Amino acid sequence: MRMFLIYIFSLISCSNLDSVREREKITAPFNGEKFDNLEPFEDKSIFDLLKWRLGSIKNSTSWPEKREITQYKPVKQRSQDLIISVINHSSVLIQVDNLNIITDPHYSERCSPVSFIGPKRVIKPGIAFEDLPQIDIVLVSHNHYDHLDLKTLQKLSERDSPQIYAGLGTAQFLKDNGIENAHDFDWWESKDFKNVVFHFVPSQHWSARGLFDKREMLWGGFVIKARKNIYFAGDTGYGKFFKLIEKKLNKIDLALIPIGAYEPRWFMKNAHMNPEEAVKAFLDLKADKAVGIHFGTFKLTDEGIDTPIYELKEAKRKFKLDSDQFIVPTFGKSYRFH
Repeated sequence: MRMFLIYIFSLISCSNLDSVREREKITAPFNGEKFDNLEPFEDKSIFDLLKWRLGSIKNSTSWPEKREITQYKPVKQRSQDLIISVINHSSVLIQVDNLNIITDPHYSERCSPVSFIGPKRVIKPGIAFEDLPQIDIVLVSHNHYDHLDLKTLQKLSERDSPQIYAGLGTAQFLKDNGIENAHDFDWWESKDFKNVVFHFVPSQHWSARGLFDKREMLWGGFVIKARKNIYFAGDTGYGKFFKLIEKKLNKIDLALIPIGAYEPRWFMKNAHMNPEEAVKAFLDLKADKAVGIHFGTFKLTDEGIDTPIYELKEAKRKFKLDSDQFIVPTFGKSYRFH
């Protein structure tokens, strides 16, 4: 549905390429107009999109309209130790070294270019917005509507004035929408904030806010080098870059890896991992622990709301992982990692 809405409902988007072209050197694959992946794949056509959507009428697993969950409050306003709270979807509160970091914050009712139609929340956020501690850093993996939520970023910017880190081309887009303190990152670029280092790393995905801006803003994940090293994958297909991240940055203590939005495979495989591929990514990273994200919040694809949980359990059994090596979090609940 997300990609359907991008094609059908979006209007022309303004280009943010001028700020990108000003750079002397760009590490990510870039031809002067569009970014690409380390392992390029063909864009899906409007006909592929329609084929999927028509097939979904027959093959999609239904979701509940609403599912009630308990909302939690963070156990601390700040923490030296690593505490992770998955709010839901790809929004994660990361507390470490007395910093409060949030990834892809999304508190809107829908993830859509319009407010009246599009994927709607099945569950409320696991932590209410007003219960969020003061946020120092916002990490934005890419500009899709379920990851870059302008309304939430505007509210956070007004309340906390956090630093916002995102891929090339995003800072100008955010500034144009009244959001300050945004910084663009190329792949493998890093920035130090209060002795914590943030690295922007490759993923296998794409970007678009409208019909005519596909792949004009760079996508990626983040590695946070603090007292514990945390990897946030954002949204991605499976690729060789996981081994490259391990080789370049090594020693990932905790990986936040997407496990949902992956069916049908013929359409989703290049840009979205299924649970088995998520486990392969975890093994490629040689991470100590992993937490599943990007599931159970918006019906974006054809699998059932709980299917990623069951299939992750099977994948862990197949690859002989201990039950606590790769967990499915309770949304909003705080997990401490020593």
